[in-house]
Amino acid sequence: MTGVPDNVTITLVLPCLNEAGAIPWVLSRIPHGVTAIVADNGSTDDSAAVARKLGATVIQVPQPGYGAACHAGIEAASTDVVAVMDCDATLDPAQLRPLITAVESGAVDLAVCRRRPTSNKVWPWHARMGTGFLAWWLRRNTGLVIHDLAPVRVFHRTPYLALGINDRGFGYPMEVFARAAEAGWSVREFDMDYGARVGQSKVTGTLAGSARATKALLRSAPRWRRMR
Repeated sequence: MTGVPDNVTITLVLPCLNEAGAIPWVLSRIPHGVTAIVADNGSTDDSAAVARKLGATVIQVPQPGYGAACHAGIEAASTDVVAVMDCDATLDPAQLRPLITAVESGAVDLAVCRRRPTSNKVWPWHARMGTGFLAWWLRRNTGLVIHDLAPVRVFHRTPYLALGINDRGFGYPMEVFARAAEAGWSVREFDMDYGARVGQSKVTGTLAGSARATKALLRSAPRWRRMR
């Protein structure tokens, strides 16, 4: 990426699929010293145009999949520290600072988000149950003390890319944790407010959708051995 001001030390990667309605709020909440890359994963709305108009760098990611968008955005970043966050306005970029500080100071290798719903309506029980089961599976198989699938991740770019994460779809967050554990990384969760998304959920908005997502994530997760 070019044209990043000298005072910018962090890149925020925003994987995006039809989030034109959420992008203005998300970009307005980005902390000082952070620049945004919107990794557009085939949007059919005005997501790319809206993001460019508001000053974000936009990259087009033709390969479908959440992992593909994340990976392309991270590769496009030029800063040492990179953050990845969902682009649907459920999470506030203004709350990134504690995670960034933990990584910059060397206190942790990977700082992640543990979602704290702002109301019972914003995170349906079926989606929360699926996430809880997958987090339990990861704790059991990696030894990491985690309770969420980290819709926010902050890390040093070069060693992160060296982890060799291969999944480009649903299984991406699972593989991030497994590879980090395998490499002996320290991982810490930070509470972040989780609010109502802008627009319709593409994955877990319904019971059937949550079940499909949970099954797909578990199926795509490699059979890593326990790493205690």
